[in-house]
Amino acid sequence: MRTITLKVDLYDYQQVEKTCKLAAEKLGLDAGVLHADLDALTVELESYMHQQRTVKASRVLAQAPVLTSAQTAESLKFLKAEKLMERIGNLIGRCGIVGEEENRLLLFVVASSYKMPEPLHALIQGSSGSGKTRLLDVIARCMPTEDVKRFTRVTDNAFYNQTEDYFTHKLVCLEDLDGLKEDAQLAVRELQSRGVLTSSTSVKDERGAIHGGERTVRGPIASLACTTRGEVYEDNVSRSLVVAVDESSAQTQRVIGYQNARAAGRSTEVFAGADEQEKNRQLLANCVRMLRSYEVVNPYADLIKLPESAHKIRRLNELYLCFVRQVALLNQYQRKRDDRGRIIAQVEDLHAACSILFESILLKVDELDGSLRQFFERLKTMVTKNGMPRDRKFDRHEMREELGVSKSQQHRYMTQLVKLEYVRQEGFANRGFSYQISRWDDAVVLRESIRAAMQKQLNALV
Repeated sequence: MRTITLKVDLYDYQQVEKTCKLAAEKLGLDAGVLHADLDALTVELESYMHQQRTVKASRVLAQAPVLTSAQTAESLKFLKAEKLMERIGNLIGRCGIVGEEENRLLLFVVASSYKMPEPLHALIQGSSGSGKTRLLDVIARCMPTEDVKRFTRVTDNAFYNQTEDYFTHKLVCLEDLDGLKEDAQLAVRELQSRGVLTSSTSVKDERGAIHGGERTVRGPIASLACTTRGEVYEDNVSRSLVVAVDESSAQTQRVIGYQNARAAGRSTEVFAGADEQEKNRQLLANCVRMLRSYEVVNPYADLIKLPESAHKIRRLNELYLCFVRQVALLNQYQRKRDDRGRIIAQVEDLHAACSILFESILLKVDELDGSLRQFFERLKTMVTKNGMPRDRKFDRHEMREELGVSKSQQHRYMTQLVKLEYVRQEGFANRGFSYQISRWDDAVVLRESIRAAMQKQLNALV
């Protein structure tokens, strides 16, 4: 007998009628009985789907662990200890990040803000292989696993198609911002700024009918993202605190030492073993679980002025105030409250925030992004090596040999420096180019002048 395969929409009455008549004719059965059986099947399927949704929801709720009395006591002891920010920074180092003292603490503060009404965002910038993803990975693993959403790739409409509360008070980690298309980047920016995504779309109801509707996905979110091209993401940079990965030779040697110690199975004062790293991560995650969202009052908010030359100073000042607020919230078990239950920020919170944010503030002041600035400073050192004159010319072969950068990295950096008129290019592509530094800015003097100005303001606080 010939086999007939049909695709039936059980919510489409005409399809069900047509299928029952055809099946009754081919099989010699009663069409009414078949119709009743399909109705019963529809009811059973609806019951099964409801059961599956209930099971899924219960699993999501079950992901958040309940801390034992011992874990609660350990977390409270840690959160009430003196010099909490310093202790957190040291513990993050023992979780697997060598060096990067300010960067790792900044990223932890940003990541821990996901539970608060106004979360923070950070953009980790560096060249390929510099350790961006390593920084993100360790910080993300120090957060409660039930509240972290990590993505390697995001399709155009993925964020818009999630359930309404999927991102509510979550930490979103994007391992490669360069791989996101424009629609996905727009969704991320809207969640960062507005805390909600609203889209007009076609919606299918429970009966299968399609009609126009509105879909809403709610935040707020905190976010960490990695990129090799920070200069491309102007809108993202203005919303985020920028972290430039340390690509110095000294940091490279520290990383190599860590890798060698780990491969040899050694555990020293700097390099913790795998078991200790996991224990430290769990302690930090439990401490974050203990934090509660409170309103923060900063009595010194109008006494600290950021450099007026900073890029988009209005948004940077807002980010700075939010960062101070989050530092105070991390210290919530040590801070006093006013008669309205609001946490009162202390001078120590401003000192800690300014110290941790200093490099990020410099990046907002500097015309060059983090990795480009590091390359340019190394280039200036190369040019004046062994007392050579500043106005001497050099070529790409010399740069690659002296600085140890790849051809693609060198091309990208030099193209940007020429475009920004920090370097002058001469010659022709078929004969080779020669270069000469045309702008000798003094980043060290700028750094020290900003540091001195901010320190003077901090010292005046009482």
